[in-house]
This record gives sequence, structure tokens and C-alpha cells, in this order.
Amino acid sequence: MASGAVLPSEREILALADQFGIEMSDDEAGQYRNLMRGAMASYRRLEEIPEYRPPVKYKRDPGHRPSAAENPYNAWYWRCRIEGAPSGPLKGHEIGIKDPICVAGVPIMNGTRIFEGFIPDVDATVVTRILDAGGTITGKTSTEDCSFSGGGHTCALGPIRNPRRPTHSPGGSSGGSGAAVAAGDVKMTLGGDQAGSIRIPASRCGIVGHKPTFGLVPYTGAVMIEMTIDHLGPMCDTVENTARLLGAIAGPDPLDPRQRGVIPDNYTRDYMPAIGKGVKGLKIGVLKEGFGQKPWADLGFPGSDEVVDRKCRAAIKALEQAGASVREVSAPIHMDGAHLWNAIGLSGSCEFMIKGYNQGTNWSGFYNTRLQEAIGRGFDSRASDLPVQAKVVLLLGEYMHKRYHNRYYAKAQNQRHLLVAGYDAILKDCDLIALPTIPFMTPALVPPGAPIAEDMAKSLDMIANTCPFNLTGHPAISVPCGMHDELPIGLMLVGRHFDDLTVLQAADAVEKSGNWMKM
Repeated sequence: MASGAVLPSEREILALADQFGIEMSDDEAGQYRNLMRGAMASYRRLEEIPEYRPPVKYKRDPGHRPSAAENPYNAWYWRCRIEGAPSGPLKGHEIGIKDPICVAGVPIMNGTRIFEGFIPDVDATVVTRILDAGGTITGKTSTEDCSFSGGGHTCALGPIRNPRRPTHSPGGSSGGSGAAVAAGDVKMTLGGDQAGSIRIPASRCGIVGHKPTFGLVPYTGAVMIEMTIDHLGPMCDTVENTARLLGAIAGPDPLDPRQRGVIPDNYTRDYMPAIGKGVKGLKIGVLKEGFGQKPWADLGFPGSDEVVDRKCRAAIKALEQAGASVREVSAPIHMDGAHLWNAIGLSGSCEFMIKGYNQGTNWSGFYNTRLQEAIGRGFDSRASDLPVQAKVVLLLGEYMHKRYHNRYYAKAQNQRHLLVAGYDAILKDCDLIALPTIPFMTPALVPPGAPIAEDMAKSLDMIANTCPFNLTGHPAISVPCGMHDELPIGLMLVGRHFDDLTVLQAADAVEKSGNWMKM
């Protein structure tokens, strides 16, 4: 019998019983130990049976950690070069991959010391699809520590800097992907989005970032946070490249449970027809609650900046002049989106990513067991190295579990349909919903050693407009719509489920129209 799982001692069984409030004598502990022998033999047998691993199809070298000289904005965690297929829609295109997305043979860090230096032995499904499409992967882009921040300042290897103004936030958690595109290092990157982490850095860095419909793009092989809000998607220099990259990575993957029964048989496979199509005849609803927001004292969110509202409305006006019909719409439940997200994002992340070692249980698909072990060892031995944001998630999530038995997580999951219904009611009569990606201008980076309260506030205070669409799964894109004080402003366009093509169509029209620059 191979070595592996070890039968617990009687002392360990007594300790476990005490943890659960079970009264047990020493004699009973011995009897329970004997009852466990059969199951333990099964666990040991598993060590002898080969485990499925997705195949690694393309040769690569391990690459290197870039020097400061070649990485002035800390946009890159790792540099490498992996050539894909000899032909395909991405041939000739170089792509950066967000650090927490596994690339076999290349270190993964997820911005944290917790599992620095771990080297995966599998490619994420999106990585394989990029290479199959002829793309060339040129590195892993930096991310926030544990991907738990939108501020750009928490990466364990130093803050990520905004190429538009290096003293200011690039957004997060996919800040490295945004910075790499804004700096001109590459034209295409992948990001991850649980509360806005594609759209926030896209808005702040002045690029395009698309959070696809939930389930359209497989998440297999990426570091998970909470399975009901996990998204991967493209971040690019133009809407055209965004459509090109989305077409390469979208589609069913039997290894990802998020997709089962979700993707319709007639889903769009080619998004390039969106480019140059224009907006004539499209109906756009301007979401009242997304503009002119007042500060939310209970959440610490800043209010809107007048210049952001004005620039976004100018871009929408340009769409109207191009043939779209525009009217104001309202979804009061939008203002509760962040409250619902807090209950799901905090408790869900605690149970799944931290206590569940990024895998959890009770779902059928591919479990990245080597990554699970690395994260488990890191969390168990280096919890003090977690960032403020992860510590808040762990402490508050565990408190809500112990004190309230995760009742509020369950309640928020039961209430998210109200949010879906609020937007769907608008989308019955409108093709798109428009609102600012972030309702206020980009702030300076949080300085090193800042108070915990400031560190935390600047990590999540920008998600009011973005996080609701992680809960509802609607496709949402951030496209540049202006500049102020040398810093970009993003307009967010939201569409019906699996109508990502129309979202891209309208974003392309915003990008191609120069009228909003004059307003």
C-alpha cells in the first residue's frame, strides 16, 4: 500500500470531537479510530490511481522575473514566450495572462507571498485556446495580493503603476493587465473579474475591458475566489482586439461546472461582426442610479464626480447622434447591489478560497490538486502574510459562519434574482444599459504603510457600479470615453445574457466616435 493519508490518533479524534462539541471518552475515540480504517485505506488507494491532468500541448521555457528596467510599471510578474499553433485568428498577436491563471511550467503567485514560486503543471483552458488560435503568450501580468483589491497598491512585489500617471492607481485586481496594455507592451491580455477587476483597471488605464456573460468563458485552471461570481475575460487596446480575443476563448468546457446548462446552443461564436456595425436602431437605457451617486456612509463609497458623469453622458450623446435611441431608465435595486455582493463575496470567498483552499467541494469538474496543496500550505503556515483585505474576508467571513451559520450568504443568494430582474426589466425594452464604470476620478496610489482603514477603503471603494453585474452575470464592458487631468474615464455598457456581440458593437461605436471628446 502506498504512503499517503495517515489514520488520526485517538488524541486527534478527541480534539476534533471537542471542536464540534461532541462528548467522547478515550475508549470511544479508539472505537471510532477503528471505524475509520476502511475509509483511510480508500484514501491511500487514491495515491496509486493516475489523476487526470489537462494535457500541455505547446513547448515553452520557464522565462524570468523581469528587472525593474524592463518593467517600469510593475505590470509583469513573469516574462516568457510560448508560441502557439502555426495559424489561427490570433496568429501574430502577443498576449499577457493575468498571474492567477495557470500556465504550465511558469511560476504563479497571485500577487501574494502565500504561494510565491509555485509552478503549475497544467494550462488553464483559456491558455490552451489562445495557443490553439495561434497566439503567443509573452508573460504573466501582476495582480493584487490574492486578487482581493481594486486599488493597485497591494501586490506583494510592489504597487502596480498606471502608465497614464505613475503616481496614480491603475485599478485592480487585474492592474498589471491594464498597465501592460496601456504601456504598449502588448495589445491583448486576460483579466479576472469578481467585483469589477477587469473593468476597473480598464477604466483607470484607458483601455477596453470586457466581463463576458457568466459562464461564456471557462474558468478552468485559474485561481478561484467564489464560483458564482468568477469571470475571465479580455483586456485590450481596442474593441476589435477584444472581440478577436473573446472569440478565441469563449465556449463550453466540460471541466467547468459554471457553464453546465448555462450556454445556449445558439450562442455567438464569432464576435468580429460587431466591429464597424454601428448603433443605428439600438435602444440604450441610461441608468439613473449609476450617475450622480451620493457618498454611501455605510459602505465608504465616494460620491460621483461631475466630470465623470459629464464625459459619460457625452459619449452616450455621441451614440444617439450615430443613430441609437437613448432614454433614462431606473433600477432602484442597483443601489443594493454592493450590499448583496458584500454578503456573497465576503462569506463565499472565506469558505471557498481561504478555508476551502481555492477548490472547496461538492462540484464536478477539474480540481487542480497541486495548486490546492500549495495554497493550503501557504494559508496554514503564512496567514500573517495575508493582506489586510484577505484578513478582513477571513475574520468577518468566519464570524458570519460561526455566529450566523452563513445565513446572510444564503439570504443574499436568494435575493440576487431581484437584481437580475431589475436589469432584465430594462433590457426587455432596451438593448443596452449605460453608466459610468467608476463614478469618480482615479486617485493617487495608497502610500506604503498607510493606516489599515485607508488601505481597505481604497481597495473596494470603486465597485458600486461594477460588482452588481458579477452577481447577475450580464455582459459588461468598459470603454474609454474621455480624459480629465490626464487620467482616463470609462463608460460601461451592459447587455442581455449571451448578447456580448451587441455590447461590443456599441463599445466599438463609442471608440470610433470622436464627438464625445468635444463635449
